Amino acid sequence: MSDIVIVIFGSPDSRSAQGLAGAAAPLGGASRTVVVEGEYQPEPVLDALVDACRGASVVLLANDTYSQEVAPRLAHRLGGACVGDGVDVRMVDGRLRVTRQVYGGKANAVIELRRSPAVVWLRARSFAVAPITGSFAVSAAQDDRANTRIVERKVAAENDAKLEDAQVIVSGGRGIGGPEGFRDELEPLAKLLGAQMAASRAACDAGWVPPTWQVGQTGKKVAPELYLAVAITGASQHMAGISEAKNIVAINIDPDAPIFKHCRFGIVEDYRKVVPLLRRKLEELRT
Repeated sequence: MSDIVIVIFGSPDSRSAQGLAGAAAPLGGASRTVVVEGEYQPEPVLDALVDACRGASVVLLANDTYSQEVAPRLAHRLGGACVGDGVDVRMVDGRLRVTRQVYGGKANAVIELRRSPAVVWLRARSFAVAPITGSFAVSAAQDDRANTRIVERKVAAENDAKLEDAQVIVSGGRGIGGPEGFRDELEPLAKLLGAQMAASRAACDAGWVPPTWQVGQTGKKVAPELYLAVAITGASQHMAGISEAKNIVAINIDPDAPIFKHCRFGIVEDYRKVVPLLRRKLEELRT
């Protein structure tokens, strides 16, 4: 078994650090763990990764904007190859093959990376969660090599945090008709379900909801246990973002909406009639 090196950016006390140590345990454990403390800055992060990944054959990165930013630059610096949004990885004859979705999620492409190291960022929730076991130790710290500086910080609203990790999502589309529908109908429903809010690109582009809510090919890719799509037609670009959802429930007034071909349960009706009934029933169950 080849050596496994874990590189963590952020707090060395985070649950992610323990989780990565647990993921490496069945493979014989990590031979080295590098923790780079401090806020994300691309240059020092890239330098730390280059130092840690020299001689590696495969580099796996998480699904976040930071990984997407550094992955191609890391592959270039190391003379390797890069691919993103992988849903499956496996070694075949000494080369890494990555499966990723194409054509809006309608097909899968298997890409073989012929240069080493193979640098891949993976789609969130495409793999089973590793048990949180094992331990780790700090062996590096971030320095001041950054060519950029942080000039402002904005605290994300609670609903904006980690949409990709949500177990239940209530999402609205163009058919909601305006911000009032999200505020008065969908958000109370999401609160009852303990769900995160999301939206289609059309709703975000219209300015009805924050752009951080956007799910789809050009937005966030999610894999919840339940995805409740309200007034969303189900264009291929949106379906690409929810293809890993375990259960899709659709409410749409159009019986020919494409989303009905992909959902487990579908209701053909105006959401303004259905959502209040759902809220009322959930409130009864809670009491």
